[in-house]
Amino acid sequence: MDILKILGLIGIYTAIGFTACNTGGANTTGNSDNSTIIFNLKDLKHIGTVDERYQSYNIEMVEVVGGRFWKPYSLMDSLPSSGASTSYDISQKNDQMYRQLSPVNLTDKRLMNLAKGLAPAYVRVSGTWANAIYFQDDDEPKITKAPAGFVNVLTRGQWKGVLDFIKATDSKLVTSFAVSNGVRNVHGIWTPREAEKIAGFTKRQGGEIAAAELFNEPTMPTAGGEMNKNYNGNNFAKDIAAFNTWSKTAVPNMLILGPGSVLEGLPGVSLSGLGMKMLSTDSMMSAEPHPVFEVFSYHFYGAASMRMMRSGPFSIKAENALDASWLRRTDTVAYYYAGLRDKYNPDKPLWITETAEAAAGGDPFSATYLDCFRYLYQLGSLAKKGVKVIMHNTLSASEYSLIDQDTHLPKPNYWAAFLWTKLMGTEVYEAETGSPGVYVFAHNMKGHEGGVTLLVINTNKKSVPVSIPSDAEQYTLTSSELRSKTVQLNSQELKGKPIKSGSVTLPATSISFFAIIYAGIKSSK
Repeated sequence: MDILKILGLIGIYTAIGFTACNTGGANTTGNSDNSTIIFNLKDLKHIGTVDERYQSYNIEMVEVVGGRFWKPYSLMDSLPSSGASTSYDISQKNDQMYRQLSPVNLTDKRLMNLAKGLAPAYVRVSGTWANAIYFQDDDEPKITKAPAGFVNVLTRGQWKGVLDFIKATDSKLVTSFAVSNGVRNVHGIWTPREAEKIAGFTKRQGGEIAAAELFNEPTMPTAGGEMNKNYNGNNFAKDIAAFNTWSKTAVPNMLILGPGSVLEGLPGVSLSGLGMKMLSTDSMMSAEPHPVFEVFSYHFYGAASMRMMRSGPFSIKAENALDASWLRRTDTVAYYYAGLRDKYNPDKPLWITETAEAAAGGDPFSATYLDCFRYLYQLGSLAKKGVKVIMHNTLSASEYSLIDQDTHLPKPNYWAAFLWTKLMGTEVYEAETGSPGVYVFAHNMKGHEGGVTLLVINTNKKSVPVSIPSDAEQYTLTSSELRSKTVQLNSQELKGKPIKSGSVTLPATSISFFAIIYAGIKSSK
Protein backbone atom coordinates (compact mmCIF):
# COMPACT_ATOMS: atom_id res chain seq x y z
CA MET A 1 0.00 0.00 0.00
CA ASP A 2 1.49 3.34 -1.07
CA ILE A 3 0.74 5.70 1.82
CA LEU A 4 2.09 8.63 -0.18
CA LYS A 5 -0.76 8.24 -2.66
CA ILE A 6 -3.31 8.01 0.13
CA LEU A 7 -1.88 11.08 1.85
CA GLY A 8 -2.24 12.90 -1.47
CA LEU A 9 -5.85 11.83 -1.78
CA ILE A 10 -6.70 13.21 1.63
CA GLY A 11 -4.70 16.37 1.06
CA ILE A 12 -1.81 15.94 3.49
CA TYR A 13 1.27 15.38 1.34
CA THR A 14 3.22 17.29 3.96
CA ALA A 15 2.82 14.82 6.80
CA ILE A 16 3.82 17.16 9.59
CA GLY A 17 4.39 15.11 12.71
CA PHE A 18 5.12 12.01 10.63
CA THR A 19 8.77 12.17 9.57
CA ALA A 20 10.68 9.55 7.64
CA CYS A 21 13.72 7.53 8.58
CA ASN A 22 15.06 4.10 7.70
CA THR A 23 14.24 1.45 10.32
CA GLY A 24 13.83 -2.28 10.40
CA GLY A 25 15.83 -5.05 8.77
CA ALA A 26 19.63 -5.10 8.92
CA ASN A 27 19.85 -1.38 9.59
CA THR A 28 18.41 -1.57 13.11
CA THR A 29 20.54 -1.31 16.21
CA GLY A 30 20.26 -2.67 19.72
CA ASN A 31 20.97 -5.92 21.49
CA SER A 32 18.93 -8.63 19.82
CA ASP A 33 17.36 -11.47 21.77
CA ASN A 34 18.50 -14.90 20.59
CA SER A 35 14.97 -16.33 20.44
CA THR A 36 13.12 -15.65 17.20
CA ILE A 37 9.33 -15.30 17.02
CA ILE A 38 8.16 -17.43 14.09
CA PHE A 39 4.81 -16.71 12.45
CA ASN A 40 3.00 -19.67 10.94
CA LEU A 41 0.10 -18.35 8.88
CA LYS A 42 -1.13 -21.85 7.98
CA ASP A 43 -2.29 -22.33 11.56
CA LEU A 44 -4.11 -19.01 11.99
CA LYS A 45 -7.45 -19.63 13.67
CA HIS A 46 -10.38 -17.36 12.86
CA ILE A 47 -11.85 -16.19 16.18
CA GLY A 48 -14.26 -13.38 15.33
CA THR A 49 -15.16 -10.25 13.44
CA VAL A 50 -15.35 -6.55 14.21
CA ASP A 51 -17.50 -3.80 12.73
CA GLU A 52 -16.13 -2.18 9.57
CA ARG A 53 -16.13 1.02 11.67
CA TYR A 54 -14.34 -0.71 14.54
CA GLN A 55 -11.93 2.18 15.02
CA SER A 56 -14.06 5.28 15.57
CA TYR A 57 -13.89 8.51 17.55
CA ASN A 58 -15.70 11.17 19.56
CA ILE A 59 -16.30 14.85 19.00
CA GLU A 60 -17.41 16.28 22.34
CA MET A 61 -20.67 18.22 22.44
CA VAL A 62 -18.78 20.99 24.22
CA GLU A 63 -16.63 21.37 21.09
CA VAL A 64 -19.71 21.72 18.90
CA VAL A 65 -21.46 24.37 21.00
CA GLY A 66 -18.39 26.04 22.54
CA GLY A 67 -17.64 25.96 26.24
CA ARG A 68 -15.19 25.06 28.96
CA PHE A 69 -12.98 22.01 28.36
CA TRP A 70 -9.72 20.68 29.79
CA LYS A 71 -7.01 23.34 29.80
CA PRO A 72 -3.72 22.32 28.09
CA TYR A 73 -0.93 21.58 30.55
CA SER A 74 1.15 24.31 28.95
CA LEU A 75 -1.38 26.86 30.20
CA MET A 76 -1.81 25.45 33.72
CA ASP A 77 -0.05 27.19 36.60
CA SER A 78 0.10 24.13 38.83
CA LEU A 79 -0.92 20.50 39.23
CA PRO A 80 -2.34 18.53 42.16
CA SER A 81 0.15 17.58 44.84
CA SER A 82 1.69 14.13 44.58
CA GLY A 83 -0.27 12.85 47.57
CA ALA A 84 -2.48 9.89 46.61
CA SER A 85 -5.52 11.31 48.37
CA THR A 86 -5.14 14.82 46.98
CA SER A 87 -7.02 15.90 43.87
CA TYR A 88 -8.30 19.02 42.21
CA ASP A 89 -11.82 20.30 42.28
CA ILE A 90 -12.92 19.11 38.83
CA SER A 91 -16.07 21.22 38.63
CA GLN A 92 -16.21 23.72 35.81
CA LYS A 93 -15.92 26.50 38.38
CA ASN A 94 -12.22 25.67 38.63
CA ASP A 95 -10.52 28.07 36.21
CA GLN A 96 -7.22 26.28 36.66
CA MET A 97 -8.68 23.10 35.17
CA TYR A 98 -10.59 24.46 32.16
CA ARG A 99 -10.38 26.93 29.32
CA GLN A 100 -13.05 28.37 27.06
CA LEU A 101 -13.33 26.81 23.60
CA SER A 102 -14.95 28.46 20.61
CA PRO A 103 -17.25 26.16 18.61
CA VAL A 104 -15.14 23.84 16.48
CA ASN A 105 -14.93 24.59 12.77
CA LEU A 106 -15.84 21.25 11.25
CA THR A 107 -15.37 22.67 7.74
CA ASP A 108 -11.66 23.29 8.34
CA LYS A 109 -9.91 21.69 5.37
CA ARG A 110 -7.05 20.11 7.30
CA LEU A 111 -9.36 18.69 9.97
CA MET A 112 -11.74 17.37 7.34
CA ASN A 113 -8.96 15.74 5.30
CA LEU A 114 -7.43 14.06 8.32
CA ALA A 115 -10.84 12.74 9.36
CA LYS A 116 -11.32 11.30 5.87
CA GLY A 117 -8.10 9.39 6.41
CA LEU A 118 -9.83 7.47 9.23
CA ALA A 119 -12.97 6.61 7.25
CA PRO A 120 -15.21 4.76 7.55
CA ALA A 121 -15.95 5.50 11.20
CA TYR A 122 -18.68 6.17 13.70
CA VAL A 123 -18.52 9.72 15.03
CA ARG A 124 -19.99 10.05 18.51
CA VAL A 125 -21.13 13.56 19.44
CA SER A 126 -21.87 13.39 23.14
CA GLY A 127 -20.06 13.88 26.43
CA THR A 128 -21.04 15.48 29.71
CA TRP A 129 -22.43 18.60 28.03
CA ALA A 130 -24.95 16.53 26.09
CA ASN A 131 -26.73 15.55 29.30
CA ALA A 132 -28.17 19.03 29.77
CA ILE A 133 -28.29 20.33 26.17
CA TYR A 134 -31.17 22.45 24.90
CA PHE A 135 -31.75 22.34 21.13
CA GLN A 136 -32.70 25.77 19.83
CA ASP A 137 -34.95 24.64 17.00
CA ASP A 138 -35.16 27.91 15.06
CA ASP A 139 -32.93 30.10 12.92
CA GLU A 140 -32.77 33.03 15.33
CA PRO A 141 -29.47 34.17 16.89
CA LYS A 142 -28.26 31.84 19.63
CA ILE A 143 -29.87 32.58 22.96
CA THR A 144 -27.48 33.71 25.64
CA LYS A 145 -28.80 31.51 28.44
CA ALA A 146 -30.25 28.01 28.43
CA PRO A 147 -33.86 27.65 29.66
CA ALA A 148 -34.52 26.38 33.16
CA GLY A 149 -33.58 22.73 33.53
CA PHE A 150 -30.76 22.95 30.97
CA VAL A 151 -27.16 24.17 31.00
CA ASN A 152 -26.04 24.40 27.36
CA VAL A 153 -27.55 25.46 24.02
CA LEU A 154 -27.13 23.72 20.64
CA THR A 155 -28.29 25.61 17.54
CA ARG A 156 -29.59 24.31 14.24
CA GLY A 157 -26.53 25.68 12.49
CA GLN A 158 -24.16 23.87 14.82
CA TRP A 159 -26.00 20.56 14.46
CA LYS A 160 -26.14 20.99 10.68
CA GLY A 161 -22.37 21.41 10.77
CA VAL A 162 -22.13 18.04 12.49
CA LEU A 163 -24.42 16.40 9.92
CA ASP A 164 -22.43 17.90 7.03
CA PHE A 165 -19.18 16.64 8.58
CA ILE A 166 -20.65 13.15 9.00
CA LYS A 167 -21.64 13.04 5.33
CA ALA A 168 -18.36 14.47 4.02
CA THR A 169 -16.22 11.98 5.95
CA ASP A 170 -18.23 8.80 5.16
CA SER A 171 -19.16 8.50 8.83
CA LYS A 172 -22.19 7.43 10.83
CA LEU A 173 -23.56 9.52 13.67
CA VAL A 174 -23.75 8.31 17.28
CA THR A 175 -25.07 10.61 20.01
CA SER A 176 -26.91 10.89 23.33
CA PHE A 177 -29.73 13.14 24.47
CA ALA A 178 -30.65 15.55 27.23
CA VAL A 179 -31.61 13.85 30.50
CA SER A 180 -31.64 16.89 32.79
CA ASN A 181 -34.59 18.34 34.69
CA GLY A 182 -35.71 20.24 31.60
CA VAL A 183 -36.94 17.05 29.89
CA ARG A 184 -38.65 15.36 32.86
CA ASN A 185 -42.37 15.07 33.53
CA VAL A 186 -44.12 15.67 36.85
CA HIS A 187 -43.14 12.16 37.95
CA GLY A 188 -39.46 12.81 37.22
CA ILE A 189 -39.37 10.41 34.24
CA TRP A 190 -37.52 11.23 31.03
CA THR A 191 -39.53 12.55 28.07
CA PRO A 192 -38.40 12.93 24.44
CA ARG A 193 -39.16 16.66 24.19
CA GLU A 194 -35.55 17.48 23.25
CA ALA A 195 -34.63 14.19 21.58
CA GLU A 196 -37.53 14.45 19.14
CA LYS A 197 -36.45 17.95 18.10
CA ILE A 198 -32.92 16.77 17.29
CA ALA A 199 -34.17 13.59 15.58
CA GLY A 200 -36.69 15.56 13.53
CA PHE A 201 -34.18 18.17 12.39
CA THR A 202 -31.65 15.46 11.52
CA LYS A 203 -34.22 13.71 9.34
CA ARG A 204 -35.26 16.94 7.59
CA GLN A 205 -31.61 17.56 6.72
CA GLY A 206 -31.33 14.14 5.11
CA GLY A 207 -29.21 12.79 7.95
CA GLU A 208 -29.58 9.77 10.18
CA ILE A 209 -28.74 8.92 13.77
CA ALA A 210 -27.15 5.49 13.48
CA ALA A 211 -27.04 4.79 17.21
CA ALA A 212 -27.57 6.52 20.54
CA GLU A 213 -27.15 6.15 24.26
CA LEU A 214 -29.85 7.93 26.19
CA PHE A 215 -27.45 9.08 28.85
CA ASN A 216 -23.75 9.94 28.80
CA GLU A 217 -22.19 8.01 31.70
CA PRO A 218 -25.16 7.36 33.99
CA THR A 219 -22.80 5.91 36.57
CA MET A 220 -22.03 9.61 37.27
CA PRO A 221 -25.62 10.86 36.91
CA THR A 222 -25.20 14.41 38.20
CA ALA A 223 -22.07 15.26 36.19
CA GLY A 224 -23.90 17.28 33.54
CA GLY A 225 -25.72 19.56 35.96
CA GLU A 226 -29.45 20.35 36.44
CA MET A 227 -30.12 16.80 37.60
CA ASN A 228 -31.91 15.24 40.57
CA LYS A 229 -29.20 14.61 43.16
CA ASN A 230 -31.07 11.51 44.34
CA TYR A 231 -31.14 9.88 40.90
CA ASN A 232 -30.82 6.10 41.26
CA GLY A 233 -31.02 2.80 39.43
CA ASN A 234 -34.83 2.72 39.55
CA ASN A 235 -34.96 6.13 37.88
CA PHE A 236 -32.61 4.89 35.18
CA ALA A 237 -34.69 1.79 34.45
CA LYS A 238 -37.85 3.88 34.01
CA ASP A 239 -35.99 6.34 31.78
CA ILE A 240 -34.71 3.58 29.51
CA ALA A 241 -38.21 2.10 29.21
CA ALA A 242 -39.51 5.49 28.09
CA PHE A 243 -36.57 5.97 25.72
CA ASN A 244 -37.04 2.56 24.10
CA THR A 245 -40.77 3.15 23.60
CA TRP A 246 -40.14 6.50 21.90
CA SER A 247 -37.22 5.25 19.78
CA LYS A 248 -39.10 2.31 18.27
CA THR A 249 -41.61 4.71 16.70
CA ALA A 250 -39.66 7.93 16.14
CA VAL A 251 -36.28 6.54 15.01
CA PRO A 252 -36.83 2.83 14.32
CA ASN A 253 -33.49 2.38 12.51
CA MET A 254 -31.45 3.85 15.37
CA LEU A 255 -29.50 1.30 17.42
CA ILE A 256 -30.17 1.63 21.14
CA LEU A 257 -26.88 1.61 23.05
CA GLY A 258 -26.43 1.42 26.78
CA PRO A 259 -25.89 1.74 29.59
CA GLY A 260 -22.72 3.71 28.71
CA SER A 261 -21.20 3.15 32.15
CA VAL A 262 -17.75 4.31 33.23
CA LEU A 263 -15.24 4.00 36.09
CA GLU A 264 -15.94 0.42 37.09
CA GLY A 265 -14.06 -2.86 36.89
CA LEU A 266 -10.54 -1.91 37.99
CA PRO A 267 -9.68 -3.62 41.31
CA GLY A 268 -8.75 -1.22 44.06
CA VAL A 269 -9.98 1.87 42.25
CA SER A 270 -12.60 4.09 43.86
CA LEU A 271 -13.44 7.69 43.04
CA SER A 272 -15.64 8.27 46.06
CA GLY A 273 -12.96 10.61 47.40
CA LEU A 274 -13.66 13.02 44.55
CA GLY A 275 -17.10 13.72 45.95
CA MET A 276 -18.95 12.42 42.88
CA LYS A 277 -22.22 10.54 43.18
CA MET A 278 -21.65 7.11 41.65
CA LEU A 279 -24.18 4.47 40.56
CA SER A 280 -23.22 0.91 39.79
CA THR A 281 -24.20 -0.75 36.54
CA ASP A 282 -25.60 -3.59 38.62
CA SER A 283 -27.99 -1.24 40.41
CA MET A 284 -29.23 0.18 37.10
CA MET A 285 -29.53 -3.09 35.17
CA SER A 286 -31.21 -5.01 38.00
CA ALA A 287 -33.95 -2.40 38.53
CA GLU A 288 -37.46 -2.79 37.13
CA PRO A 289 -38.33 -2.72 34.31
CA HIS A 290 -35.01 -4.34 33.40
CA PRO A 291 -33.18 -2.13 30.84
CA VAL A 292 -32.71 -3.77 27.46
CA PHE A 293 -30.27 -2.51 24.83
CA GLU A 294 -29.46 -3.59 21.29
CA VAL A 295 -25.77 -2.96 21.99
CA PHE A 296 -24.19 -3.15 25.45
CA SER A 297 -21.88 -0.13 25.75
CA TYR A 298 -19.36 1.15 28.24
CA HIS A 299 -16.58 3.73 28.54
CA PHE A 300 -13.02 2.97 29.55
CA TYR A 301 -10.22 5.03 31.03
CA GLY A 302 -7.31 3.18 32.60
CA ALA A 303 -6.38 6.20 34.69
CA ALA A 304 -7.32 9.72 35.69
CA SER A 305 -4.97 12.31 34.23
CA MET A 306 -2.53 14.24 36.39
CA ARG A 307 -4.94 17.16 36.17
CA MET A 308 -6.99 15.19 38.70
CA MET A 309 -4.39 13.14 40.60
CA ARG A 310 -0.71 12.35 40.43
CA SER A 311 -0.50 9.08 42.36
CA GLY A 312 -2.57 6.17 43.54
CA PRO A 313 -4.06 3.12 41.79
CA PHE A 314 -6.02 5.22 39.29
CA SER A 315 -3.01 7.08 37.93
CA ILE A 316 -0.23 6.27 35.49
CA LYS A 317 3.27 7.66 35.12
CA ALA A 318 4.99 7.92 31.75
CA GLU A 319 7.82 5.66 32.91
CA ASN A 320 5.27 2.85 33.38
CA ALA A 321 3.38 3.35 30.12
CA LEU A 322 4.94 0.26 28.48
CA ASP A 323 4.30 -2.06 31.44
CA ALA A 324 2.09 -5.06 30.74
CA SER A 325 0.02 -4.26 33.82
CA TRP A 326 -0.89 -0.87 32.35
CA LEU A 327 -1.65 -2.11 28.84
CA ARG A 328 -3.84 -4.93 30.17
CA ARG A 329 -6.12 -2.71 32.22
CA THR A 330 -8.28 -2.47 29.12
CA ASP A 331 -8.62 -6.27 29.14
CA THR A 332 -9.59 -6.34 32.82
CA VAL A 333 -12.41 -3.85 32.29
CA ALA A 334 -13.54 -5.55 29.07
CA TYR A 335 -13.98 -8.82 30.97
CA TYR A 336 -15.89 -6.97 33.70
CA TYR A 337 -18.40 -5.39 31.33
CA ALA A 338 -18.68 -8.52 29.19
CA GLY A 339 -19.74 -10.30 32.38
CA LEU A 340 -22.42 -7.69 33.06
CA ARG A 341 -23.57 -7.95 29.44
CA ASP A 342 -23.85 -11.72 29.76
CA LYS A 343 -25.79 -11.35 33.01
CA TYR A 344 -28.30 -8.72 31.91
CA ASN A 345 -28.37 -8.49 28.08
CA PRO A 346 -26.83 -11.78 26.87
CA ASP A 347 -25.68 -12.12 23.26
CA LYS A 348 -25.73 -8.37 22.60
CA PRO A 349 -22.72 -6.81 20.84
CA LEU A 350 -20.20 -5.04 23.07
CA TRP A 351 -19.04 -1.51 22.19
CA ILE A 352 -16.75 1.00 23.88
CA THR A 353 -18.27 4.36 23.04
CA GLU A 354 -15.59 6.46 24.76
CA THR A 355 -11.98 5.71 25.66
CA ALA A 356 -8.55 7.30 25.80
CA GLU A 357 -5.30 7.15 27.77
CA ALA A 358 -6.68 8.90 30.85
CA ALA A 359 -9.85 10.68 31.90
CA ALA A 360 -9.86 14.49 32.22
CA GLY A 361 -8.11 15.21 28.95
CA GLY A 362 -5.25 12.73 29.14
CA ASP A 363 -1.72 12.99 30.53
CA PRO A 364 0.97 14.98 28.71
CA PHE A 365 2.44 11.78 27.23
CA SER A 366 -0.88 10.90 25.56
CA ALA A 367 0.09 13.44 22.89
CA THR A 368 3.35 11.58 22.18
CA TYR A 369 4.61 8.42 20.53
CA LEU A 370 4.60 6.68 23.92
CA ASP A 371 0.81 6.36 23.92
CA CYS A 372 0.74 4.63 20.51
CA PHE A 373 1.57 1.36 22.28
CA ARG A 374 -1.53 1.54 24.47
CA TYR A 375 -3.66 2.77 21.58
CA LEU A 376 -2.83 -0.12 19.26
CA TYR A 377 -2.68 -2.75 22.01
CA GLN A 378 -6.24 -1.85 22.95
CA LEU A 379 -7.47 -2.15 19.37
CA GLY A 380 -5.72 -5.46 18.83
CA SER A 381 -6.50 -7.08 22.16
CA LEU A 382 -10.18 -6.10 22.42
CA ALA A 383 -10.90 -7.25 18.86
CA LYS A 384 -9.92 -10.72 20.10
CA LYS A 385 -12.22 -10.39 23.10
CA GLY A 386 -15.38 -9.71 21.14
CA VAL A 387 -15.58 -5.90 21.33
CA LYS A 388 -17.10 -4.76 18.04
CA VAL A 389 -16.51 -0.99 18.07
CA ILE A 390 -14.09 1.34 19.92
CA MET A 391 -14.60 5.12 19.87
CA HIS A 392 -11.54 7.14 20.83
CA ASN A 393 -11.94 10.37 22.76
CA THR A 394 -11.35 12.77 21.03
CA LEU A 395 -10.72 13.68 17.42
CA SER A 396 -9.30 17.11 18.20
CA ALA A 397 -9.68 18.29 21.79
CA SER A 398 -7.18 18.18 24.69
CA GLU A 399 -3.99 16.11 25.06
CA TYR A 400 -5.62 12.75 24.33
CA SER A 401 -6.90 13.83 20.91
CA LEU A 402 -5.74 12.36 17.61
CA ILE A 403 -5.34 15.82 16.07
CA ASP A 404 -3.99 18.92 17.79
CA GLN A 405 -6.78 21.13 19.03
CA ASP A 406 -5.23 24.45 17.99
CA THR A 407 -3.14 23.65 14.90
CA HIS A 408 -5.16 20.70 13.54
CA LEU A 409 -1.90 18.86 12.91
CA PRO A 410 -1.82 15.07 13.41
CA LYS A 411 -0.40 13.60 16.60
CA PRO A 412 1.43 10.24 16.79
CA ASN A 413 -1.78 8.37 17.66
CA TYR A 414 -3.33 9.70 14.46
CA TRP A 415 -0.70 7.83 12.43
CA ALA A 416 -1.25 4.67 14.47
CA ALA A 417 -4.98 5.01 13.74
CA PHE A 418 -4.31 5.75 10.08
CA LEU A 419 -2.25 2.59 9.58
CA TRP A 420 -4.85 0.48 11.40
CA THR A 421 -7.58 1.92 9.17
CA LYS A 422 -5.72 1.17 5.95
CA LEU A 423 -4.30 -2.26 6.81
CA MET A 424 -6.44 -4.11 9.36
CA GLY A 425 -9.62 -5.76 8.13
CA THR A 426 -12.67 -6.96 10.05
CA GLU A 427 -11.73 -10.66 10.37
CA VAL A 428 -9.84 -11.44 13.58
CA TYR A 429 -7.38 -14.32 13.96
CA GLU A 430 -5.49 -15.91 16.82
CA ALA A 431 -1.84 -15.09 16.17
CA GLU A 432 1.40 -16.07 17.88
CA THR A 433 1.61 -15.19 21.55
CA GLY A 434 4.87 -13.34 21.03
CA SER A 435 7.42 -13.17 23.85
CA PRO A 436 7.66 -11.02 26.99
CA GLY A 437 7.01 -7.42 25.98
CA VAL A 438 5.98 -8.37 22.43
CA TYR A 439 2.30 -8.45 21.44
CA VAL A 440 1.08 -9.90 18.15
CA PHE A 441 -2.32 -9.44 16.51
CA ALA A 442 -3.63 -10.68 13.16
CA HIS A 443 -6.50 -9.53 10.95
CA ASN A 444 -7.31 -10.10 7.34
CA MET A 445 -5.60 -7.51 5.14
CA LYS A 446 -8.04 -4.82 4.16
CA GLY A 447 -8.76 -4.84 0.44
CA HIS A 448 -6.92 -8.07 -0.34
CA GLU A 449 -8.81 -11.37 -0.36
CA GLY A 450 -6.62 -14.05 1.23
CA GLY A 451 -4.18 -11.51 2.68
CA VAL A 452 -3.33 -11.00 6.33
CA THR A 453 -1.88 -8.11 8.32
CA LEU A 454 0.22 -8.79 11.39
CA LEU A 455 0.55 -6.07 14.03
CA VAL A 456 3.63 -6.62 16.19
CA ILE A 457 4.16 -4.31 19.17
CA ASN A 458 7.62 -4.44 20.74
CA THR A 459 7.63 -2.64 24.10
CA ASN A 460 11.13 -3.89 24.96
CA LYS A 461 14.10 -1.58 25.05
CA LYS A 462 16.00 -3.95 22.81
CA SER A 463 15.44 -5.27 19.32
CA VAL A 464 13.57 -8.51 18.69
CA PRO A 465 13.97 -10.92 15.75
CA VAL A 466 10.90 -12.32 14.01
CA SER A 467 10.50 -14.65 11.07
CA ILE A 468 8.04 -13.64 8.35
CA PRO A 469 6.73 -16.63 6.36
CA SER A 470 6.02 -14.77 3.12
CA ASP A 471 7.01 -11.66 1.20
CA ALA A 472 5.31 -8.61 2.71
CA GLU A 473 5.20 -4.85 3.02
CA GLN A 474 6.56 -3.60 6.31
CA TYR A 475 5.43 -0.45 8.13
CA THR A 476 7.47 0.15 11.27
CA LEU A 477 6.79 3.11 13.53
CA THR A 478 9.57 4.40 15.78
CA SER A 479 10.55 7.70 17.32
CA SER A 480 13.79 9.36 18.33
CA GLU A 481 12.34 9.70 21.84
CA LEU A 482 9.43 7.87 23.42
CA ARG A 483 7.87 11.16 24.49
CA SER A 484 8.35 12.81 21.14
CA LYS A 485 5.41 14.37 19.30
CA THR A 486 6.65 12.98 16.00
CA VAL A 487 6.92 9.42 14.69
CA GLN A 488 9.06 7.94 11.97
CA LEU A 489 8.17 5.42 9.29
CA ASN A 490 10.60 3.08 7.58
CA SER A 491 10.64 4.70 4.16
CA GLN A 492 11.39 8.20 2.98
CA GLU A 493 8.55 7.85 0.50
CA LEU A 494 6.04 7.22 3.28
CA LYS A 495 5.11 3.83 1.92
CA GLY A 496 5.60 0.25 2.95
CA LYS A 497 9.04 -1.26 2.49
CA PRO A 498 8.98 -4.54 0.53
CA ILE A 499 10.64 -7.36 2.46
CA LYS A 500 11.34 -10.98 1.62
CA SER A 501 10.28 -13.89 3.74
CA GLY A 502 12.67 -14.79 6.51
CA SER A 503 14.24 -13.01 9.46
CA VAL A 504 13.40 -9.39 10.25
CA THR A 505 14.64 -7.47 13.27
CA LEU A 506 12.15 -5.25 15.06
CA PRO A 507 13.75 -2.16 16.59
CA ALA A 508 13.48 -1.48 20.29
CA THR A 509 10.17 0.13 21.34
CA SER A 510 8.68 -0.13 17.88
CA ILE A 511 5.33 -0.91 16.30
CA SER A 512 5.24 -2.86 13.03
CA PHE A 513 2.54 -3.80 10.57
CA PHE A 514 3.35 -6.58 8.10
CA ALA A 515 0.94 -6.63 5.17
CA ILE A 516 1.12 -10.08 3.57
CA ILE A 517 -0.95 -10.05 0.39
CA TYR A 518 -0.58 -13.72 -0.48
CA ALA A 519 -1.08 -15.25 2.94
CA GLY A 520 -3.48 -17.91 1.72
CA ILE A 521 -6.07 -17.44 4.45
CA LYS A 522 -9.73 -17.80 3.65
CA SER A 523 -12.39 -15.30 4.59
CA SER A 524 -14.94 -16.50 7.14
CA LYS A 525 -17.74 -15.00 5.08
